[in-house]
Amino acid sequence: MNAARKILKLDRPFEMHRGGTLQGVEIAYETWGDPAHRGDNAILIFTGLTPSAHAASSESDPSPGWWEDMIGPGRPIDTRRFFVICVNSLGSPFGSTSPVSINPATGRAYRLTFPVLTVEDIAHAGHEVVVSLGIEKLLAVVGPSLGGMTVLAYCALFPGAARSVVSISAAARSLPFAIALRSLQREIIRRDSAWREGDYAADAIPVEGMRLARKLGMITYRSAKEWGLRFGRERADLQRRPGDPFGIDFEVESYLENHAEKFTGQYDPNCYLYISRAMDLFDLADHGGSVNEALRRFTVERALVIGVETDLLFPIEQQQELAEGLAAGGREVTFVRLPSLQGHDSFLVDMDRFRPVIAEFLGSM
Repeated sequence: MNAARKILKLDRPFEMHRGGTLQGVEIAYETWGDPAHRGDNAILIFTGLTPSAHAASSESDPSPGWWEDMIGPGRPIDTRRFFVICVNSLGSPFGSTSPVSINPATGRAYRLTFPVLTVEDIAHAGHEVVVSLGIEKLLAVVGPSLGGMTVLAYCALFPGAARSVVSISAAARSLPFAIALRSLQREIIRRDSAWREGDYAADAIPVEGMRLARKLGMITYRSAKEWGLRFGRERADLQRRPGDPFGIDFEVESYLENHAEKFTGQYDPNCYLYISRAMDLFDLADHGGSVNEALRRFTVERALVIGVETDLLFPIEQQQELAEGLAAGGREVTFVRLPSLQGHDSFLVDMDRFRPVIAEFLGSM
């Protein structure tokens, strides 16, 4: 049984982790599988930075989801066996309360009056959905990238709420390289004259800032080795515009341009700023004094930690830190190093490696 996208609207104030309160919070989510399983076989999925809650197709929305090859009948997250929930992050523009939402106190969009957003707030919003569905304990909480950070926050904030955890290409905190990268992306957006201190019109967003921020992100989402094997020094077929002596020469430039064009207009710039900063602010050590102590306090029984050897944003050593910390706390831990060429984005594209690992872990539960 597949359910349509739903919206949970809270009838009480939502207290933000770093201060501030939101009224009338809405949290968008989608579900797959038989709700009868939700009492003992529910899986909660948190997304990366930019996806919506549409992780897989359904009868109500047959369009492919961002994790289409992972969720569904006969797939690793098997909807014949599991009741699956994917939550749209608080702060994201795809249905959950965010900077583009109307502030009920003013009747205008929040924009930069939106409170500081944290990974803990995203985890809290996800837990509200779980509680609203009558689920007392999840079989597993799963997430890649930002979603993996949110999984860690969820376990820290809500002990006893999940039996197992699956952390994919995530970390207990961002390293200086990742912080520097995202900081520059945010500055690029804010330096665009169309940003107007966040007060841009819907039809006049800071397009150039978003394009350049996306290109910079795409460069780091994949590995240098993959760029070399995939594009080499192949020349682009595009004709150069008259009067543009420094236009696109190479196929890799054309690839980045196409991805930037597709992204622009799909994601609100202010939302991007808020969620990007949330990744930088997160530090699991805030929940125990140190990362190891925070992990030791987790109450999950089992954990799967997956890292990719070519990941620039969350290096494999950070996945190993999570695995070792969880094991030191007495958890049954499976740590998998994957040699995928696609870097941080491997969990979206290298399905031949990721599917068997996740299928084996969930299949043994």
